[in-house]
Amino acid sequence: MDPSNIILPNSLQNAAVLTIILAFAGYLVTFLITRMMAQRADKLRLVNMRLNEFYGPLYVASEAGRIAYKSMLKKQGKEKNIIVTEEELKDWILWLNTIFMPLNNIREKIIIEKAYLIVEQEMPQCLLEFVTHVVGYKAVLAKWSRGDYSERRSLIDFPPGFDDYVQRSYTALKAEQQRLMHSSLWSFYHRIIHRKRT
Repeated sequence: MDPSNIILPNSLQNAAVLTIILAFAGYLVTFLITRMMAQRADKLRLVNMRLNEFYGPLYVASEAGRIAYKSMLKKQGKEKNIIVTEEELKDWILWLNTIFMPLNNIREKIIIEKAYLIVEQEMPQCLLEFVTHVVGYKAVLAKWSRGDYSERRSLIDFPPGFDDYVQRSYTALKAEQQRLMHSSLWSFYHRIIHRKRT
């Protein structure tokens, strides 16, 4: 008997068609889930990079600078340090050289070298203003090194929105990181991938 002449019963044909459809649907679902998880993994990698290399270190250095500045003002019995008096000059030189400028230099370096990690499309104004503020203090320190203490502060003020921007961005990225890491679909996907690898 010629096998090409054999006609399969309808139920077998339907089962074959259903099997092909289910296999294709399974493949499509797997492909879409894998693609979605890969995109999520890419987003998480970028968020982690932004936190680890830019906003995290910037946040720590900014908080340390803010706390140190408040401590210095408290020691002087002031709320703002607009004018550095003759009596405060020695302390101001010490604090600026040993605490504020090293922290400023760290932040400036992060902003300049890691600007590609900024969340916004354009450079936030407060970051540009901070860098110019630091550059202004470098000019003041250069004068001090020659014994000229006529200038005591940077000509460019510390940007008022800088600390808020850094704190707000850091907090938002931490929330995004947690959301990406702890969604139920992400956890399920990682359990399956981990199980396949072990």
